[in-house]
Amino acid sequence: MTQPEPVVVVAELVARIANISAPAPQDDMYAAGLASTDALELLVELEDAFGISIPDDRFIEARTVGQLAAVVNELRVSAA
Repeated sequence: MTQPEPVVVVAELVARIANISAPAPQDDMYAAGLASTDALELLVELEDAFGISIPDDRFIEARTVGQLAAVVNELRVSAA
């Protein structure tokens, strides 16, 4: 079974955690409705889903779904 693309997982997690419709890859997650207080939950769930550790500075700099998915993908590939 193949794992879903990071952009799909990020969008779905943001949607579930923030209780909003899944944002598009270019959408700023916080402008779409993700509260800063939800960021830790998103970080932990992404790390668990992909078996990676996302550095805090990289997580904070990634404002859009696409940017965060790119960070996840890069870390996932380098960990393999």
